[in-house]
Amino acid sequence: MKKLLGISLLGAALMAGGAQAAESLRIGVDVPYEPMEYKTPDGELTGFDIELGNAICAKINRDCEWVIQAWDGIIPGLMARKYDAIMSSMTINEERRAKVLFSDTYITPPSAWFAPSDSALSATSTEALAGKAIGVQRGTLQDNYVTDLYAKNAEVKRYTTADDLVLDMDAGRLDIAFLDFPVGKSTLIDGGNGNYKAVGEVVTEPKKYFGDGFGIAMRKRDKDLAEQINGALAELKADGTYDTIHTKYFGEKK
Repeated sequence: MKKLLGISLLGAALMAGGAQAAESLRIGVDVPYEPMEYKTPDGELTGFDIELGNAICAKINRDCEWVIQAWDGIIPGLMARKYDAIMSSMTINEERRAKVLFSDTYITPPSAWFAPSDSALSATSTEALAGKAIGVQRGTLQDNYVTDLYAKNAEVKRYTTADDLVLDMDAGRLDIAFLDFPVGKSTLIDGGNGNYKAVGEVVTEPKKYFGDGFGIAMRKRDKDLAEQINGALAELKADGTYDTIHTKYFGEKK
């Protein structure tokens, strides 16, 4: 009897554990990418993607479990089931749509060029940047854009993280960098003690490279999850939560 009772209790515990695990939504994220996703000095994960993701999880009654993954392996990690979704400033484009299922767009940031404040660069054409060292984060849409349009006449240097890129900018090994505007503004202009500036106009075209804004990526078969996430996003925009989080990181929407 005790043996049967023990087995029953074990089974109940396993079932409870399984139910508890099902309540967590594992989300892959590349860190650091301030202000989108980064760690505070005490090690807490934060940023626009993190706060919005946690709000989405709350709406669908699940706990966010953030899984840190380097960018160049982030889609393979999703396919290998290391996590259930990717929320890491991923641009929606046709190449990625062939591999993953995207949520609705949750933000559409431009890309921009950044250079040392004492740089003589004022234009960003292929002719103006000929012979220059250009920094990008490896595997991003900015990498694709610069590689296709500038690599023939300039040196393209690729970095695993934005922080690694900034270190080389600080050391004078880069003439200019091409990043998502919020990331470049946060890491180089706001955090650069006046040592950096934006150069030229922000870039949003062509769609071939810059796609349709950032989306949450899931495996293609996870249509129910995508529907839940899209519903949560719509609710967060309707009840003002989205605007509150957006204002915290980017100021009032224009």
